[in-house]
Amino acid sequence: MDAQGHILVVDDDAEIRSLLAEYLAQHGYRVSTARDGAQMRSALQAERPELVVLDLMLPGEDGLSLCRDLRAKSNLPVIMLSARREEIDRIIGIEMGADDYLGKPFNPRELLARIKSVLRRASAPPVSRGEARRLRFALWTLDCTARHLIDPQGVIVPLSGVQFRLLSVFLDHPERVLDRDRLMDLTLGREATPFDRSIDVQVSRLRQLLHDNGREPHIIKTVRNGGYVLAAAVERLDA
Repeated sequence: MDAQGHILVVDDDAEIRSLLAEYLAQHGYRVSTARDGAQMRSALQAERPELVVLDLMLPGEDGLSLCRDLRAKSNLPVIMLSARREEIDRIIGIEMGADDYLGKPFNPRELLARIKSVLRRASAPPVSRGEARRLRFALWTLDCTARHLIDPQGVIVPLSGVQFRLLSVFLDHPERVLDRDRLMDLTLGREATPFDRSIDVQVSRLRQLLHDNGREPHIIKTVRNGGYVLAAAVERLDA
């Protein structure tokens, strides 16, 4: 891997692909490009990048479908791009497993900052509770090395990069209220904007994975005007 890593840019706009390839290369990244889902899959088979910059609006299979398919097979970080700036599009992108979302037009410097933040958090060491490799809570187990969940019946449940980091934050701060700004900073590396509900969407998806009733959750509880709290004891299984 190069010093800064390998980025795959997937966008049907040739000018954007060229611009980002040149800009990211100037900042030390190795860049591959693809114009659609077929080329993206070929690039992924040829060599695994460290991160995918994925446009929402693509010919044929769109970015949401590609992100969902990618997330089902791996935890490769994804930053989604879209000219559609409505909040619902951001939420859907996060729901499909994107690690971050950036509206078009954008400043390449902002994308670069997002890439650095996502890569930094993707490569960060697992939760630090006694250097545990596995943490148990509410009959569930987080494997910090493999970065997946194990349900009470022993079935492996895959996690996206954001889901792993979010759950790690909760497990590192059990029974402590964490507000949205704090969760956004620890999980995505940036502050929440007034209308950014990305963390709420991720908490909701995490609850679904944990079969934690959204209306009356028992594992991750909502604290009114406060944020969220992991309402379960955390046990270190090994060190």
